Amino acid sequence: MAFIFWNPLTRLASVTWAITPPQSVYKFKKLSFLYFIFISLSASAQQQSNTVTQVSGRITDAASGAPLAYIRVNFTGSSYNTTSDKHGNYSLSAPGSFNQVSYSSMGYITEFRKIDPGQVNNVSVKLRYAETQLKEVKITSAKSKRYRNKGNPAVELIQQVIDHKDSNRMQSSNYLQYDLYERIGLSFFNLSNKFLNGRFFSKYKFMLDTTSKIKGQTQTSLPVFFSEKLFQNYYRKDPSTSIQILNAQKQTNILKFIDTTGLDIYVNRLYGNNVDIYSNNIFIINRQFLSPIANHAPDFYKFFITDTVKTTAEKLIEISFTPRTRGDLLFEGRLYVTMDGKYAVKSCELNVNKEINLNFLRSLKIQLDFKRDSDRYFLVKSDVKADFGLLKEKGMGVFGERTAVFSNYKLNAPQPNAFYEGKSQQVLENSNKADTGYWAHHRPDTLTAQQATVYAHITKLENMPSFKRTTWIASALTGGYANVGPVQLGPLGSTYAYDSQEGSRLQIGGRTTPQFSKVIYLEDHIAYGFRDKQVKYNLNTYFSLNKVSAFRFPHDYFKISYRYDADLPGQSLTIIPEQAALTSFSTGRTAYWLYNKTYTAAYVRDFENHFSFNIAFRNWNQQPAAALRFRSNNPDHNLIHDLTTSEVELNMRYAPHEQIIQGTEERHTIHSRYPIFNLQVSHAFKGVFNGAYTYNNVTANIYKRFYMSQLGYSDITLLGSITTGKVPFPLLSILRANQSIAYDPDAYNKMNYLEFVSDHYVGLNFTHSFSGFILNKIPLIRRLKWREYLSFKVLYGGLRNENNPLFSKDLYQFPVGSNGSNGTFALGDTPYIEGGVGIGNILKFLRIDVIKRFNYLDHPAVSPYGVKLSFSPHL
Repeated sequence: MAFIFWNPLTRLASVTWAITPPQSVYKFKKLSFLYFIFISLSASAQQQSNTVTQVSGRITDAASGAPLAYIRVNFTGSSYNTTSDKHGNYSLSAPGSFNQVSYSSMGYITEFRKIDPGQVNNVSVKLRYAETQLKEVKITSAKSKRYRNKGNPAVELIQQVIDHKDSNRMQSSNYLQYDLYERIGLSFFNLSNKFLNGRFFSKYKFMLDTTSKIKGQTQTSLPVFFSEKLFQNYYRKDPSTSIQILNAQKQTNILKFIDTTGLDIYVNRLYGNNVDIYSNNIFIINRQFLSPIANHAPDFYKFFITDTVKTTAEKLIEISFTPRTRGDLLFEGRLYVTMDGKYAVKSCELNVNKEINLNFLRSLKIQLDFKRDSDRYFLVKSDVKADFGLLKEKGMGVFGERTAVFSNYKLNAPQPNAFYEGKSQQVLENSNKADTGYWAHHRPDTLTAQQATVYAHITKLENMPSFKRTTWIASALTGGYANVGPVQLGPLGSTYAYDSQEGSRLQIGGRTTPQFSKVIYLEDHIAYGFRDKQVKYNLNTYFSLNKVSAFRFPHDYFKISYRYDADLPGQSLTIIPEQAALTSFSTGRTAYWLYNKTYTAAYVRDFENHFSFNIAFRNWNQQPAAALRFRSNNPDHNLIHDLTTSEVELNMRYAPHEQIIQGTEERHTIHSRYPIFNLQVSHAFKGVFNGAYTYNNVTANIYKRFYMSQLGYSDITLLGSITTGKVPFPLLSILRANQSIAYDPDAYNKMNYLEFVSDHYVGLNFTHSFSGFILNKIPLIRRLKWREYLSFKVLYGGLRNENNPLFSKDLYQFPVGSNGSNGTFALGDTPYIEGGVGIGNILKFLRIDVIKRFNYLDHPAVSPYGVKLSFSPHL
């Protein structure tokens, strides 16, 4: 008798034989018996060799009807198997009589079907989605057993996977080339019956999809965004180079009222444009998740061997994993690891638990499938599904899915060296492919019946007058501009404001669109303050050289402007647009104001690599107001009515690999790991257009976000400035202060307006978000899903004697603190330092920071502590 023991960790089969010598009296009988058994088996084998069982058909998703690729089809009890193709079709044939076939894939419930042995069978199967989440393993006994890594075979196996990562990942090749098909869809679901059956929506019901599969359940959804793209990707290991060429694209979107060019880029990033299981960290949902096979994953995850899969083709071990702390940014799910000595990931399923410290996320499911080729396991399909909602369990939600299919891998087939010098992101001419036949031929995947109708349905919707009226209203509310033919009225959010100098302020304005002209763009506003009784205005004319709107990327235009408005010294109205209501409240009196009159002529140019420059000539007139006075420090102490300067300024900015979302008024950088560089150089001319001084100024800063996996991320800015020449204090570097109760990450939040001036300084701004890493460990508090912040800002500089009115004549006296004003001081040898701690994500949108100022506490109206608020909902 044979006893076979198989150890999945060592892949060694040990066979132990226990043989009992037969008694001589039975020897002949046993030999005769074995002879007849042999004859019978031979006859049976001969009969089976002449019998062939065949089965073919199509495999689809039971809910959506979409064809399913890479589904394993197996004759039950045998080693014969195959997989379905991209259209869900399969065919399996093998010698022998088989009466049952199985259909299996991770994420779906395994199905079995009876077939006629030795016959040609046609069987089509609909697989149902398996909605399962790994629950934390609990052991109940008199004394609970504590989970440990030591001696855990699952951890030992994961360590083997970690040790073999470099040899298994695609980028281990010197050269790699592959094709990528990407499909992204967004839909609203859980729409109320009142809305669906109401009068407003009655004419749009043709848009509904009644077959959507969301969290394992069939839902009625409203598709709002659908995009398909075909890429070619090239990778070179040394020097590291990645080039992606967009060959074809097609997109439709009813969210156009949200005026955001680049929405597809943001959605792509949100749903994981590069989910690499072999990386230590996976960036998805605007967060950095620790991979379950990261180098230090056993310190944060619990691992369990939960199943084995054995076929003739391969041996796999199923490893389930769950976070040690369920609120952290970690996955839970399953990995299937090969036991062929490579310890590669054959497939994986990544989910998140309900306690994770993410707002509005209801569910997240990532499915990755790999296929062996050229002694490596290449990613063949990635499917990411996530849904969001204001409420965790009910109410309307947004469901999104990103499907990526990888094909045509080529290893070590280098292109000419000149090819790798090209741009990392390239777009072929005429890449917009609207032809349905083109996509039917080139799409490596098949759309569901509902997906195939999205393009036509949205085109029909956009032509409906009622929908056009609705989008006009929505566009005005979300974008801040109301379209009136070739003109946009706005920004609507600036119609009313209040400050201590102007009192109530009313403003109206507008700008032209490409309907007016693709070359000339006008942008103007006029405002009136009821306290200062002053009319303000801002008149801008743009001459576009690339016939792209002056409010869109990339810029290539000349600009002429004339502006007259009220500002605070050192900044143009430190109002943070997202928190305008808070800026009406100040910590202390804002007593220093300026009326600025500025003429500007500029040329602005953006390049595709996100290098940009702005060269301008500016004539600037400053007139002090409120408690601010320009008073000579000469013996006569005369008051100066205003100050005029004429200067040439060059601004340069470089943001490598930047991705942006273009809004109606400004563009927003999508945070990434790449730095952003800014440099400003200016020179002023005395005697040119009444310019009173000659001086030079150089100002620079470097910003970078550092991602630290489970410890969150840090935002660091290095900054500096130097001014040469003799100038009065209004032309020095006026350090950016903030007296409102709104927290400003770029300002010094315990510094008063115009408190410090300097002609040279260097500084460091540091803010760290732990993303709940510490508070997630505290019972009860972790349920609140608060997040911790640390901030630290230091500024070191000074003022040369030639620019200090205490040591040099022909300058302006510094304002002296009196009548509620704070006074102005030179930044001395002691650096200005402030730090803070904050708690964010309070009620999902509120952040409270306590700021401490460490020095210069003897200045008027200064307190060492302050509280700042900010309102900003985050995921």
